[in-house]
Amino acid sequence: MRGRVEILGVGVDRISADELRTEILRMARGGEHGLVLHVNVHGLNLSYHRPWLRDMLNNASVVFCDGSGVVLAAKILGRPGGLQRFTHADEMWRLAEFAAANELSLFFLGARPGVAKKAAARLKERFPGLMIAGVHHGYFDHTSGSPENEAVIQEINAANPDVLVVGFGMPLQEWWLKENWDRVDAGVAITLGAIFDYVSGELRRGPRVLTDNGFEWLARLLIEPGRLWRRYVIGNPLFLARVLAQRLTEKGARTRRGS
Repeated sequence: MRGRVEILGVGVDRISADELRTEILRMARGGEHGLVLHVNVHGLNLSYHRPWLRDMLNNASVVFCDGSGVVLAAKILGRPGGLQRFTHADEMWRLAEFAAANELSLFFLGARPGVAKKAAARLKERFPGLMIAGVHHGYFDHTSGSPENEAVIQEINAANPDVLVVGFGMPLQEWWLKENWDRVDAGVAITLGAIFDYVSGELRRGPRVLTDNGFEWLARLLIEPGRLWRRYVIGNPLFLARVLAQRLTEKGARTRRGS
């Protein structure tokens, strides 16, 4: 159906936003138990030294591109066909519209108490037909087997949503799914990071001139420099160095094969 671009050991799907929503509908209607994960520069840096995260991404039903740096990496590596980048901050509104039109129920899990509920209310205001099966904040004991964690799983399972939207941020959201997904009754789970903060209006995105032109990371850095400076000021050059090293390794392997 589609190919994957391998970047730092992680396969990223060549998939558009429209194709992603269609795939989510197919999995939910088909009774599958699908994981839809996203990667950006930060995520690929995290997975570089975390084999469990790399395995989690490579075994997911879909891994979509959520960062211009990932698109750039594909170009540097000479991958034909390229990747389509779409950011979850925009995608949540489109997913909600799509879910309402196709009668898919959503469960929101993540953010501070009250934030996901506010996000759900804003989405329902724009799309009255949207079915929100449930909402729960992300500030609970995520330890597998803990009373709080078990209560959250029971709440999700009682709602039995078509789509579970998880927004803990990386890598906690992926770890939580790794530990719990096989016990969660939902058709599809999709990770969307700080999505509830954006949709609720608690976190602004920055100037459109940046976010629309591949500089979402710079916009986020300008808004939250204290929290994000290490991720971008150190992480971005480190990612570029790793991608260039991969390119040199692959070029050397091709040369040896050809000799």
